[in-house]
Amino acid sequence: MTDRGSELAQDFYGRWARLYDLLARRTPGIGTLRRQAAAACRLESGDTVVEMGCGTGANLPYLRERVGPDGTVVGIDFTRPVLEHARDRTAAYDNVHVVRGDATAPPVAGDVDAVLATFVVGMLAEPARAVDDWADLVGSGGHVVLVNAARSKRWYAPPVNALFRAVVVLSTPPTTRLRYDPDPVRQLDERVESAHERLRDRAAAIAEETHALGVVRLTGGRIS
Repeated sequence: MTDRGSELAQDFYGRWARLYDLLARRTPGIGTLRRQAAAACRLESGDTVVEMGCGTGANLPYLRERVGPDGTVVGIDFTRPVLEHARDRTAAYDNVHVVRGDATAPPVAGDVDAVLATFVVGMLAEPARAVDDWADLVGSGGHVVLVNAARSKRWYAPPVNALFRAVVVLSTPPTTRLRYDPDPVRQLDERVESAHERLRDRAAAIAEETHALGVVRLTGGRIS
């Protein structure tokens, strides 16, 4: 992402932080999806898990449930206003840490058992490279879990994808254009597919699910 693109994204997501927090918690079925994403990390009590692009922290309590009071949860995001929500949400937990940073160069070191990234890779210029970095961070036997949205491939996809396109365009900074070049939906599809395919290449065991009429894909893998 260019410096200008980063500024636009931070301004956009910061301005809409409250709405994103509401959607992250209240969208029908989202709680079930977050529980399944946390479960796919295959965490045990005492483990360390890092969430790349934690946003307002909606996943962090679910991850904390998995690692218990003796484990460690680290949430990373680059937008200060959304991190304020994440810090408020996890203030009662002394083993949950929220850090401002870049998911492509996360400020973490030491033993990490799992990485979770939800709705993140579509915003990265080189999503496959990011997955490689996350796989290297957890090492052999660790887990990487990706949850992302892209156009549905099911038989009833046309009306679903029309609605999905509208959502993507409205959530693409700066939202003042009628047309984007490149097309944001096609670009999102390509980035999501690139990231999930790279995880399949890097993992010895894969679990895959689809949700929300085929729009949301969850891929979890144990790194080989």
